[in-house]
Amino acid sequence: MKDGSQAGRNLRALIGVLAAMGVSLTGTRISAIALPWFVLVTTGSATQTGLMAFCEIAPYVAVKAFAGPFVDRLGPRRISWSTDVVSATAAVSVPVLHSLDLLSFWLLLPLVAVVGAARGPGDLAKEVMIPEAAERAHVPLERATGISGVTERLASTIGPAAGGSLVALLGPMTGLVVIAVCFALGSAVIAVALPRDMGRAIEPDPSEAEPGYWQRFGQGLNFLRGEPLLLSVIVMVGITNMLDAAFATVLLPVWARESGNGPGAIGLNSSVMGIAAVCGSLIAAAVAHRMRRRTVFFAGFLVAGAPRFLVLALDAPMPYVLTVFAVGGFGAGFLNPILGAMAFERVPRHLLGRVNALGDSVAWSGMPLGGLLAGAAVASFGLVPALTAGGVAYFLTTSLAGLRPEWRQMDMLRGKQQVERPDSPRSEVTTT
Repeated sequence: MKDGSQAGRNLRALIGVLAAMGVSLTGTRISAIALPWFVLVTTGSATQTGLMAFCEIAPYVAVKAFAGPFVDRLGPRRISWSTDVVSATAAVSVPVLHSLDLLSFWLLLPLVAVVGAARGPGDLAKEVMIPEAAERAHVPLERATGISGVTERLASTIGPAAGGSLVALLGPMTGLVVIAVCFALGSAVIAVALPRDMGRAIEPDPSEAEPGYWQRFGQGLNFLRGEPLLLSVIVMVGITNMLDAAFATVLLPVWARESGNGPGAIGLNSSVMGIAAVCGSLIAAAVAHRMRRRTVFFAGFLVAGAPRFLVLALDAPMPYVLTVFAVGGFGAGFLNPILGAMAFERVPRHLLGRVNALGDSVAWSGMPLGGLLAGAAVASFGLVPALTAGGVAYFLTTSLAGLRPEWRQMDMLRGKQQVERPDSPRSEVTTT
């Protein structure tokens, strides 16, 4: 009986983190449709839509970059539930002010910025708890990151479908209320459902002086600079993230409006891609530890990136668009499990918060510019040239990056995790 109770407690840790991640990400995906569509239909401006996206993503990147030492020192559990409360409060303020006829575009921007700033450390904290949850549940790291990828893809399926339907039927403000509820649920799951000893702060060695914030920040920076593979991954993903942000926040909504398909088409395309990505993630969770990472990684990017841009640029019929999104989603489903397992294997546990924060922030650093550049490109050259340029840039980025020699290391360190302290020689242990 005791063994069964302990097993349930161990599994509860992984289920709790994944549930909190799922509901919070669902809210984020709904906002990716509701907010851009609200700005686009009320202002008619692709440029202002891009500016709104910038004001959400830029604080996300900036705060997340410097949140790592706080997550490691204060504990990811505390950071996660508290930041989700802030996100929920800021999100619900938008429909409340709109109902009182007090919401202007220039008031919307700081509220969106608060949501983005709080999401950064909140997302990081949940991500950092995945290895601990995997150990408690006795699940291999690659499988845990695969399940995490499935969770993310499910959120990317449910969120756009719900967002598109809510916006089409009830308006974007209803979507904002649902977003706030999702963040509140994520906070409640972390605060109530996780085991009490889960996600605690990392205690400093009593024989050593406790490092200050900037010293902890420097430890993460120095480690990252000594990892050429991680740096190459981060730079490549940073460029593709910028292009993805341009596509999702400006190019896809403008295509939906100009084609006459409306916000429902955004939700449908995103949901089809999300369902296919769930299938890909499920396969990755089951067999990722047997696959050649490098081959699967670049094949996934090949089908997930450029074709989406080009099929919209060609003004293809909706069935062809849905097919391209489905194939791209299936390929994308393999990407995050590989990226997550590789990062967890190469980064020591006590440095996860600060290293992942820096890496994620660099990888997201181009995303605030994505919406701005896409809005300016559409306004200056039109939708089709902007889509074509985005597709070509995506193809060149993901193809040329694979020629660098450090990518051969992707398959060299598998199923192992760095556990040494910053001042000790690098060692490896096999994860459970």
